[in-house]
Amino acid sequence: MSKNKPKILVTNDDGITAKGIRNLIKEMCKLGDVYVVAPDKPQSGKGHAITIDAILELKPVKVADGALVEVACSGTPADCVKLAINEVLEEKPDLCVSGINHGSNSSISVIYSGTMSAAIEAGIEGIPSIGFSLCDYSKDADFEEARPFVYKIAKQVLENGLPDGVVLNVNFPKMSEEAYKGIKVCRQARANWREKFDKRTNPIGKEYYWLTGEFENLDAGEDTDEYWLAKNYISLVPIQFDLTAHHMIQKLNTWKLNE
Repeated sequence: MSKNKPKILVTNDDGITAKGIRNLIKEMCKLGDVYVVAPDKPQSGKGHAITIDAILELKPVKVADGALVEVACSGTPADCVKLAINEVLEEKPDLCVSGINHGSNSSISVIYSGTMSAAIEAGIEGIPSIGFSLCDYSKDADFEEARPFVYKIAKQVLENGLPDGVVLNVNFPKMSEEAYKGIKVCRQARANWREKFDKRTNPIGKEYYWLTGEFENLDAGEDTDEYWLAKNYISLVPIQFDLTAHHMIQKLNTWKLNE
């Protein structure tokens, strides 16, 4: 550990052995002293869930890819950050990075994402934080072209900081023969998942369901993450965890609520 190097917490939701986090660790080791606290198994789609009705376990694992410490956590991504801050690290890190997720976390997916919830949890603690995702769900997804941009964005956050209450949501298009065209700072597209449930019956006659569905982009704007990802740009969206609809406060105060 160096007194002059920034301390960087690395986590994810795909599990500590996922290819995405291994690539992220390697890039962060170029920037500072890296501490890894990540789920011991896949936790995708957990959102900001925390464990309150079961025990949590931390298990040191063999350090690889240059990190100083690696710990597998039995809980959710948000649990990982809470335990990292309170039990694993002696002091708060200078930066938290989450990912690189196997799959998109653009648009509405941000609210379901364990990757982004880990970054948000760190942001709640006042730590500059970034969530990184690649729009490729494959276990063997190719992260090579994304890595230099991961380094560049993390370095800029270390140098410039982020406002309180703001974290960054960065998504990379799926790798193709065409190189990424650059980074676009943009807004979250208005979209939704049109969900369906595949109803099945098991061999003993009990019914069960698999969640399926299709992503539906409802936003025709040319300044959104979905718009730029489709054009092979990396999307960078600053997000906030104050969910207050400030524009509604004045209107609600005109309602006859106290009569």
